[in-house]
Amino acid sequence: MSYFGIIYVFAFLPTVILLYSIMPKKLKPFILLLASYGLIIFVSHWLTIFLILSSLSIYLAGIIIQKMINKRKELCLGKVKEEKKQIKEKYQRYKKIILLLTLLFNISFLFYFKYLGFFSTIINYLFKSNFTIAKLLAPIGISFYTLQAISYIVDIYNEKIIAEKNVFKVCLYLAFFPTIMEGPIARFSDVSAKIWSGSKVKYQNLCFGYQRIIFGLFKKYVIADRLNIFVKIAFQNYWQYSGIISFIGAVFYTILLYMEFSGTMDIVIGSAQIFDINLPENFRQPFFSKNISEFWSRWHITLGTWFKDYIFYPVSLSKPIKKLTSFNKKNFGNHVAALIMGGIALFAVWSLNGLWHGAGYTFLVFGYYHFLLILLGNIFGPLIIKLCKKLKINRQNIFYKLLQIIKTSLLVFIGELIFRAPNLTVAFGMLKKIFTDFNFKNFGVEILSLEMDIKDFIIIFLAIIFILIISILKEKGKNIRESISKKPIYLRWTLYYALILAVIVFGAYGSGYAPVDPIYADF
Repeated sequence: MSYFGIIYVFAFLPTVILLYSIMPKKLKPFILLLASYGLIIFVSHWLTIFLILSSLSIYLAGIIIQKMINKRKELCLGKVKEEKKQIKEKYQRYKKIILLLTLLFNISFLFYFKYLGFFSTIINYLFKSNFTIAKLLAPIGISFYTLQAISYIVDIYNEKIIAEKNVFKVCLYLAFFPTIMEGPIARFSDVSAKIWSGSKVKYQNLCFGYQRIIFGLFKKYVIADRLNIFVKIAFQNYWQYSGIISFIGAVFYTILLYMEFSGTMDIVIGSAQIFDINLPENFRQPFFSKNISEFWSRWHITLGTWFKDYIFYPVSLSKPIKKLTSFNKKNFGNHVAALIMGGIALFAVWSLNGLWHGAGYTFLVFGYYHFLLILLGNIFGPLIIKLCKKLKINRQNIFYKLLQIIKTSLLVFIGELIFRAPNLTVAFGMLKKIFTDFNFKNFGVEILSLEMDIKDFIIIFLAIIFILIISILKEKGKNIRESISKKPIYLRWTLYYALILAVIVFGAYGSGYAPVDPIYADF
């Protein structure tokens, strides 16, 4: 099942909305829970047991840790400073044991299903062994719900949230059907107030929700699926074409990935909004970024903030890194110490970020590529600012900003080429083509041999211009949906029907069009 599929859009979601609407307030959350598990069982079958085990483990661990926190606070009342310190240290050890066991339990499932086969090949290579693991079918959404499970139990441990006593609410938090397959990675604090509230389906939420769903369908069917024709051939047969085709393939894939993934987020967030549940946004006009760090603060936002809060900061504040930073400050100064500390934490983040996206060398290289770019930006960024001041270059000038955006986009295209390539041989082969065989000699013939005609290019161009205009308005702080909602009813529905017709008429259907798979559903 896909969020873009007929089953979800025209059967599953309307049925859930209908059942949810007719149920009394107390039973509404259970409809969402049953719908979520129904979808997961439909896709994952018996593998659903691993989601149940994860849910129960963090629920029970959360209750135990919360009791320890409450007991510690109770025992500390009226005690002197030294006694309080001893009590805190004792209960901190207990909390840490429960936390580590819970993390190990949940991460072991993720490692077994996603990474055991990959690491077995590395072991075989290093030790000349013949250890083989059959390819395993993973439970749907395991990469997403595992990160949510980790955030839940760590936040309780850090006393940012209070453990939830309702086991069904915790189960729904991990299994919620709009987020289970492709995110966003919601924190419990993001959704706890609304996910079990049983709010009524309001007319405005229904309209706003379906607006985003239709907009997501437009991105997927009109742009992503149409670009997929070109991208598949360009990556499969790169050696037959000049470097410019490899470059266009990388650009088209980046656009395809954005349209497919952000389109999914539109459907997911729109679906949740119908039930008055506000999920965190996952994209914020990433192609207006002026450097790679900014790009990753605008692209897959919930994944980036998860790595920042649960990997970057814990590594930075760990005892060994603190000692190293203190040593570096004394010997090399604050700037170098901060760079080394940040570099180590960044390396950990991007190693795990690459692996999270997939168990393969291309994903690791993708991660290390971005680690290197961000590290170089941290090193040379202050020097560039000083140089611009010295040369009296206005960094707020629109042409300077445009140059920065173009530079960042080019770097992103290279990264996504590595991400999309089936292996490193293809990735480096395409990059070599781009840098050594970039010419327009047979461009006309080559471009027409990639199974896309002039109509496809015109539709893609106009659709991207449409998305670009909306992105510019959003970048300027315009709330487009609020503006539309204030228009006369005949104008509003004219716009809605125009978008629906655009999906129906210009969507890439039929023979010759191969729909792109839900990319992040594999992660």
